[in-house]
Amino acid sequence: MKTEKSLKVCEKGHKYYKSSECPSCPTCDKETKPVSGFLSKLSSPARNALVHEGIDTLQLLSKYTEKEILKIHGIGPASLPIMRTSLEEEGLSFKE
Repeated sequence: MKTEKSLKVCEKGHKYYKSSECPSCPTCDKETKPVSGFLSKLSSPARNALVHEGIDTLQLLSKYTEKEILKIHGIGPASLPIMRTSLEEEGLSFKE
């Protein structure tokens, strides 16, 4: 079953098509993508999901279990290895 995409326009006037209700504009996402840090390594949906939840540092990320992170809309299992590696590089880990 194919979901129909609808034309959307963001606050900055960028036009894009999406099949979900997610208001994230792909053009704005590219413009605001960090150039360094663990958030720069994640996909736009995963990055936006974490930022929306107020998780923008590895210290904050380490306060959550992997299960809690996976429950956040926009985070998929492919993001976990990236986050795990970033945490380990700083001597941190997900909460047990």
